[in-house]
Amino acid sequence: MQRIRVLVADGHRIFAESLAAALAAEADVCVATAGSAHAALRTLERAVAEGRPVDVLLADADLTAATPTLTTVPAQQARGRGGGAARPPRDGIALAAAVRAAHPELRTVVLAERDDPRRAAAALQAGAQGWVAKDCSLSRLLAVIRGVLREETHLPPALLTGVLRELTAARRHRTESERLVETLTPREREVLRCMVAGMGRKAVAERLFLSPHTVRTHMQNVLGKLDVHSTLAAVALARRAGIGPAEPVPGPAAPVEARAGAGAAAAGRQAAAPSR
Repeated sequence: MQRIRVLVADGHRIFAESLAAALAAEADVCVATAGSAHAALRTLERAVAEGRPVDVLLADADLTAATPTLTTVPAQQARGRGGGAARPPRDGIALAAAVRAAHPELRTVVLAERDDPRRAAAALQAGAQGWVAKDCSLSRLLAVIRGVLREETHLPPALLTGVLRELTAARRHRTESERLVETLTPREREVLRCMVAGMGRKAVAERLFLSPHTVRTHMQNVLGKLDVHSTLAAVALARRAGIGPAEPVPGPAAPVEARAGAGAAAAGRQAAAPSR
């Protein structure tokens, strides 16, 4: 019998352990727990490395990013290609998005204290396949777990209308945002992607080989064309339009040509040096 591997990610230890014990009583289910988003990601990675990937993640909607003992990550592990510290997802919905990117085969179900159409819609957009109340029956939760493994999406009936309304509104906003972004020139779009990445004017100027004054002009043009009045509003609109951040620049390293040239020069100096 192939067992369903479930990970319960919830900061409330008693709840997580009680739920895990109830699920593990099923003959075809095995369960692990994690107390934070950071711990959940580490558990998922370890399970894949051991050849026992998790099938379903049950994530608390209000899951914290990391427990106090996991807030400090070694610098060599916490730094990405751009040199910035890697931050764990801030809650269960953000965790669903991180999981979708890192483990696309994994199914995520968000556990919530209360029904919230807006957050449920956000969870589905982030990649979750279900939204379930924490106080639902065990039989209901098991039906959802087995259902998402069959590619089903599960929502409480009372939430369905509200979630559809939220998703429709989000699509309308996205369409309008996409229309505004299309008015930008290629250079302005590059500047916008840098803004989404959180770069300041000086950093954008260095990246795009422009003067700070030119970057300032481009940023003002971007705000005007997007009909917003702040960088934060421009970034939010860009996100709705599907505009991602500029790729981080690799750390300083000499170009291959430069390294080759330096090596040739050194060889030349060595050859030219008088023998002793």
